[in-house]
Amino acid sequence: MEETVEDPPTSAVLLDHCHFSQVIFNSVEKFYIPGGDITWDITCYYTLTQHFIPRRKDWIGIFRVGWKTTREYYTFMWVTLPVDLNSESSKQQEVQFKAYYLPKDDEYYQFCYVDQDGVVRGASIPFQFRPENEEDILVVTTQGEVEEIEQHNKELCKENRELKDSCVSLQKQNSDMEATLQKKQEELETLKSINKKLEQTMKEQKDCWELELLQLKEQNQRMSSENEKMGVTVDQLQAQLSNQGKEMEKLVQGVQDKTEQLEHLKEENGQLFLSLTEQREHRKKLEQTVEEMKQKETTAARKQQELTDQNMDLSKRLSENKIICNVLQREKEKIEKENDVSNSSLLSYLNCDSLSHQVPTSSQGGTRQDPGLVFGNPYSDFIDDGFDHDLALEQHLQTLSLNCPICDKTFPAKEKQIFEDHVFCHTL
Repeated sequence: MEETVEDPPTSAVLLDHCHFSQVIFNSVEKFYIPGGDITWDITCYYTLTQHFIPRRKDWIGIFRVGWKTTREYYTFMWVTLPVDLNSESSKQQEVQFKAYYLPKDDEYYQFCYVDQDGVVRGASIPFQFRPENEEDILVVTTQGEVEEIEQHNKELCKENRELKDSCVSLQKQNSDMEATLQKKQEELETLKSINKKLEQTMKEQKDCWELELLQLKEQNQRMSSENEKMGVTVDQLQAQLSNQGKEMEKLVQGVQDKTEQLEHLKEENGQLFLSLTEQREHRKKLEQTVEEMKQKETTAARKQQELTDQNMDLSKRLSENKIICNVLQREKEKIEKENDVSNSSLLSYLNCDSLSHQVPTSSQGGTRQDPGLVFGNPYSDFIDDGFDHDLALEQHLQTLSLNCPICDKTFPAKEKQIFEDHVFCHTL
């Protein structure tokens, strides 16, 4: 591939961060001798390792020994991408450098494979460019030049040893990278199985999404029909909005009128506030008067309660006295009836007795009135001295009794005090 004017991708990556063992350069000569048209062009042979994959922007450059970064290349050529990376023949590649672009000095150079990220993937052993008849040319050098050449050779030997050490390190790094790559391949197989499962899941998910898409299409059709209906509704709403705009203008005018009324009301409110202040002062005075009247009312209520209690006590006593009076009145009437009966019986008896005996008026015993009769005994002058009237009256009084008008309990007439106490207990 011919060189183009496009600059290759480079980087400022140092040698310690490069991987020199991924591309191996083969059949590198110690000296490249310019001659005819064919021998003057140089062919660079290289082999791609198993785990290295070339890319479109990879290139091979000629670097002077002692370079530090990939930006220090002398010339370069783009690499050719292999057709099949798995075939063994595709691993063997070559690139040809034109004579016009080769160095013209006798310094040491080397081939370097640089990827499109500017990282070195392989480096060759150092070589020189010498003319064809160099052995027949007599070279005359001074002692200083000899010493300089020897010093230069020592430096080259030192650099050679460093490159060998670096090569050993790179080989070790390569083995580590191969082990890592093996692990990565195992992980890749695992990821492939996971990917296969994910593809199956994605297929199922795709079927689900297609079903959901169908449902969404049906829903979209429904929404379209509803949207048409909503368009009619929007027209109606716009008409309503126009009407509301007119009403809004009326409301704005009303608000202005209300604002004027509010100003007027504020003035009236100020006057009312002054009046309210006066009314509050008057109210405080009224509250003081009411408080005094409440105190007087409380005193009067207390006195009234005392009088009410006294009145209730007197009413209670009066009720008790009325009950006792009624009881005594009934007893009195009962006793008077019994006395009438007793008097009648006694008169009958005396009438019967007077027929058989004639009693002197007052010469034989004097006049004696029965204390048990209410109006006295009208026949006391005719009673025989042999008849014991007191005994008869006492026996008659013993037959009398007092009955409770509440519980019908019977008491003898001589236990009048006990009877009154019993009736009073019913009033408690």
